Amino acid sequence: MGIFEKYLTFWVGLSIAGGVILGNWFPEFFETIADIEFANVNLIVAIFIWIMIYPMMVQIDFTSVKEIGNKPKGLILTIIVNWLIKPFTMAALGILFFEVIYEIPGFDRLIDDTKSTEYIAGMILLGVAPCTAMVFVWSQLTKGDPNYTLVQVSINDLIMIFAFVPIAGLLLGMSNEFADKKLELPWDTLIISVLLYVLLPLLAGIMTRQILVGKKSRITLNSFLNLIKPWSILGLLSTVVLLFGFQATVIIDQPAIIGLIAIPLLIQTYGIFAIAYVTARFIRLKHEIAAPACLIGTSNFFELAVAVAISLFGLNSGAALATVVGVLVEVPVMLSLVYFVNKTKHLFPAND
Repeated sequence: MGIFEKYLTFWVGLSIAGGVILGNWFPEFFETIADIEFANVNLIVAIFIWIMIYPMMVQIDFTSVKEIGNKPKGLILTIIVNWLIKPFTMAALGILFFEVIYEIPGFDRLIDDTKSTEYIAGMILLGVAPCTAMVFVWSQLTKGDPNYTLVQVSINDLIMIFAFVPIAGLLLGMSNEFADKKLELPWDTLIISVLLYVLLPLLAGIMTRQILVGKKSRITLNSFLNLIKPWSILGLLSTVVLLFGFQATVIIDQPAIIGLIAIPLLIQTYGIFAIAYVTARFIRLKHEIAAPACLIGTSNFFELAVAVAISLFGLNSGAALATVVGVLVEVPVMLSLVYFVNKTKHLFPAND
């Protein structure tokens, strides 16, 4: 990992602090940026998110999908955890904490009732977006099979194009049934968000790969990826600065909200990992297959979650804040899981 990936928690924390400070010093500046919208999409944030996502999509090689028949158990585990378990446990935890536990006297004065439903929505959007790019980092750190990891990511992205909208819509609607404050779910904006932040970057990534692997290309694919990789991190950190700048006043007034959002996210992350890891051990996957299979379901495609939260609920929403807290929580947690996975390698068979 490069210095940015290795110390991503530090950089995100620094960006959060910078966003909060700048948001309080220059509120008019952030209000001006917030007003630059078209069709419920903030254009400045959209640019930064595209800068984040595009380099990740260039890494995906969909020709690897043809290997789907080889060693299917790990792929099946990934699909079940990502699409049949994780979104629903995330929604359940969000409802449990923000509509039950945080309504207990003592907690209730820390949570704005008008924001509770939005925090749940942000958690749901994280849960419906399994990781794409950072999986390659986790796989490398656990000595996972790189080709198999590529197949897992490719299949997940294909499923995401068709499954993200209906699952997100279903869970957001279900969470509304438990909420005191109902949210109007704009389906058209949800669909547009997936087209804008998944399908279009994916097509752009595919076209870029075709050009770079062609005989007439003057630059290799790896060279291009190394060139654009820092821009992805820059896009992420710039987005974090903006989001926390928009939320600066709320955060200063209610600093405990970051910790309260982080608690169910931590439980979700470690819980999903435990389910996947125990199952991988039970079905006797090789460690090089089990490691990325478990970590891809544990991690989140937080770039997509952030983008959709902004499009659906706005830059200043609790949903946007919850997805960004997901960024802060994820990296140190995932590094702890990488350490655990490497320490327990002996528990897995040498062969399938």
